[in-house]
Amino acid sequence: MAAVLVAVAATIGIARPDAPLDTVQEISAALTPFLGENAGRIIFALGMSGAALVATIVVSLTAAWGVGEVAGYKRSLSHHPLEAPWFYGIFSLSLVLAAILVASGVNLIALSIGVQVVNALLLPIVLGFLFLLARDALPAPYRLRGAYAWIVGLVVLATAGFGIAAGIFGLVTN
Repeated sequence: MAAVLVAVAATIGIARPDAPLDTVQEISAALTPFLGENAGRIIFALGMSGAALVATIVVSLTAAWGVGEVAGYKRSLSHHPLEAPWFYGIFSLSLVLAAILVASGVNLIALSIGVQVVNALLLPIVLGFLFLLARDALPAPYRLRGAYAWIVGLVVLATAGFGIAAGIFGLVTN
């Protein structure tokens, strides 16, 4: 995807500096003046597919690792599947469930926006717990304290406020 972004930036700057980039089709079309109609679409499709594949693997492995962390089973790709069956099972299950979701016909863009709105609304809780952990649960030499703790607290508060505002804005506009 990075290669596609560089190619799009190079071609838009030369061929069409005022080209809109509001849709996937417009981004894909931005490659065609430099690479040609077919090559531009193929390069763009390969870049998008590569980025989606990396994201799928990362999210699925994160889910399997997170469940393994909570449940206490082996949770690493360095283990053979027979040594860590729960890890590989959850990893595989998450891939199958994702494939079913994509094939179901659900509006994935609306789903993605909804997930991000929920993420923004839950951000203050996550940041609050992380701040409390950094103040109280870390070993004494690494704990937040003094003026630095106040600065971090204010940054956490501002970030949480922006998260809530963005979440509410997302709910209102959708």
